[in-house]
Amino acid sequence: MNAKMDNLITVLDAGSSKSCVLVAELIDGVLRYRGHGVEVSRGMRRGVISDLGPAAKAINAAALTAERSAKAPIETAVAGIGGPHVRGMNSQGGISMGSRMKEITREDVRSAIDRARSVGLAPDREVLHLLPQQFILDDQNGIHDPVGMVGNRLEVCLHLSTCSGSAAQSVVTCANRAGLEVVDTVFEGIAAAEAVLSADERELGVCVVDIGASSTELVVFFEGSVAHTAVLPIGGDHFTNDLAVGLHVSVEEAEQLKRMYGNCVVTSIPQMNEIEIGSDLAVGGQSVRLVRQRFLAEILEPRARELLTMLRDNLRNGGVLEAMGAGCVFTGGGAHLVGFLDNAESLLRVPARIGYPVPLSRMPPELAKPEFSVAIGMLLYTHRTQVRKASEEQGLAQKLKSIFAGSF
Repeated sequence: MNAKMDNLITVLDAGSSKSCVLVAELIDGVLRYRGHGVEVSRGMRRGVISDLGPAAKAINAAALTAERSAKAPIETAVAGIGGPHVRGMNSQGGISMGSRMKEITREDVRSAIDRARSVGLAPDREVLHLLPQQFILDDQNGIHDPVGMVGNRLEVCLHLSTCSGSAAQSVVTCANRAGLEVVDTVFEGIAAAEAVLSADERELGVCVVDIGASSTELVVFFEGSVAHTAVLPIGGDHFTNDLAVGLHVSVEEAEQLKRMYGNCVVTSIPQMNEIEIGSDLAVGGQSVRLVRQRFLAEILEPRARELLTMLRDNLRNGGVLEAMGAGCVFTGGGAHLVGFLDNAESLLRVPARIGYPVPLSRMPPELAKPEFSVAIGMLLYTHRTQVRKASEEQGLAQKLKSIFAGSF
């Protein structure tokens, strides 16, 4: 039983619209779906936890469902961190090996990374990820792994993903209250990229845009490494709220109308198309009435163009707008909106597609949707991290063994 428990990986995606707990097991190096639980999120506001009690209850309900589905107890989890408080920055630093050339060791790499990460952060900021972009050994750049090479000076170009310490701690506290011990945290944008990108796209240059309920996380890859990360304060709920205000209906009905009739391209809808709105959910108890379907698009298209303009400006300011040879990949629940890709290709002038997560073995079809890209990506990211760590530990053990063997 304990051996099976050691093979389980559990992740928690506590988003603004839903709390998802996903469990997979590792069998012969392959991740296999084991179970999941999804609950409507509560206690969330603008992408961060505003009320610990309701938020913890939602996570607990999702975890209990996942336990029943997986038929195994869940005690630890990797938690996703997202929201407008997450920010990215680039840094560069290095170390000198002295006047004589020296073979680069793993410890030298760590020292160079520590030097590069020594940047001033606000007291409440925490580092989520340290992501090396390239190493520079003397005058040779573009190196991905300098271990074993020989040189005098080692530098590293590093991308730091940082977050609000209090916001991240709120996620950890809620998970603890729900009976889950958080063993690691992952930026949701990085996780989404893990689930939807190919190796070729990472090399050519690509922007992954995860449109959540309250915010939009984006990550740009170039030549296989993270070049830029950011979060935009617009998400799918903003589209829904615009419809609720413009049509004078409840938020619940606005969400239904967005899913059934929403479109971001006004001219793609025939002028005479009409739809019925108004129900028992309508604001003020208004009766059923007819409106032009184009009216919905006239509300949604400006919001879509606002989000995409904000995205374009962010990429330009980050110096990566021209680095997207493979275009943009949109994922998350907001990527479903009809006509959004047309607007994206028009404004960004690059190819765009919807990113569906890589399916796990035995995974039910209902999880193979963009809204579960973050949860599935966290499983893949955690698995890859564990494999890399085990490989490094094994390499160190072999090196120590050879050193001790040579001393006798």
